[in-house]
Amino acid sequence: MRRVLFTFLVGLVGAALLHIVIVLALPQFTGRDAYTRVLGLLEMDSFFPLAAEPGPTGLDNSDPFLRTAVCSFSVADGPARFIARGDVPFWSLSIFDSGSNEVFSMNDQTAVNGDLDLVVATPIQLVELRKSPPEALAQSIMIEMKDEEGYAVLRALAPLDSFEEQVRDFLTESSCAPFRRQ
Repeated sequence: MRRVLFTFLVGLVGAALLHIVIVLALPQFTGRDAYTRVLGLLEMDSFFPLAAEPGPTGLDNSDPFLRTAVCSFSVADGPARFIARGDVPFWSLSIFDSGSNEVFSMNDQTAVNGDLDLVVATPIQLVELRKSPPEALAQSIMIEMKDEEGYAVLRALAPLDSFEEQVRDFLTESSCAPFRRQ
């Protein structure tokens, strides 16, 4: 009887693990993972605000108080720099690699003076930047990313209708662009 019960439990655990693996791997096989959807926006190196209704890629801004913008970027040819300034009640930024794994996140409370100034680079690019740091990056937070491609999600809080214009301006004036030394 013990042998049958043990066999049944091992089979049940094995089936559960198999189902979990299949569910987690499914987006990679279907091409409908978050990274593929962001690339479908055709807006490389600039923030693209999401609408309340799902667009052609299926991405939408479903939270009634948070406004969201996304940006796909590549650090293959050089670092990427993210800048956002403005007076909004709250903002947050998350950086993801091409596998949709979160690499870094921050918000207005953890930023210098409440402004977003972030540089994402490969390990080799960061070594070069740190050897002779440009003056423009004196206040920048520098993040290492092993993948050469990724995407960023910038969110800003609009708790009342009166904040809508401020939040919209904050998101549209934010930049996600390759960093070039002057």
